[in-house]
Amino acid sequence: MEMEVFKESHVQKEKFRVAANKLLNNCFIIKKKEDTRNDYIFILQNKALFVEYFDLLGYKININENQGVVALTNINGTGRLRLKKVESILLLILRLLYIEKRKELSLTEDVVVLTDEMHQKYSMLKIEAKLNLDKTTLRDTIRLFKRYNIVTNIDRDVTMSDARIKIYPSVLFAIPNENLNSMYDAINEKLNQYVMGGESSDDEDVDQD
Repeated sequence: MEMEVFKESHVQKEKFRVAANKLLNNCFIIKKKEDTRNDYIFILQNKALFVEYFDLLGYKININENQGVVALTNINGTGRLRLKKVESILLLILRLLYIEKRKELSLTEDVVVLTDEMHQKYSMLKIEAKLNLDKTTLRDTIRLFKRYNIVTNIDRDVTMSDARIKIYPSVLFAIPNENLNSMYDAINEKLNQYVMGGESSDDEDVDQD
């Protein structure tokens, strides 16, 4: 690996360290996210170095320039985040809302939803084990997804019905699919499985390291 460039420049070495640690800790680097934009650009400029470095660690780095997302996946399939069932449902709802909203917006516009919209989607499922989405579950789940650069809350109290939540395109890669249409269908099918009681497990693996 040609690491000499980083030995010559403390600034370049520090940029590499910061970006690499963000990927390991947060799984996703987002072009449109203010605190990761520079990391995204740096990774693109030094793609070969990052690919080789993470390959040595047993990771695959995926760069989707169309969506402006850098994602990290463990090659051996280990290190996956174990989500509770309700967290999995909310992730699928966020993806569904992202796809629906994205169709109505220009490419430069952010996808923003209201907490009330999440409640509406959740209520439509009529999940017997948990008919209503309580504030603690909602708050904790948004905090979890925020850690992995999937969403961020614009308003401080996410439990308010009019609270705004920005969804990043990384939501499309948390559970990979081929394209937007197939993702839309897959999400609806998955949600229908929950409604019909087809999912009995309390936890579910998600492709986040």
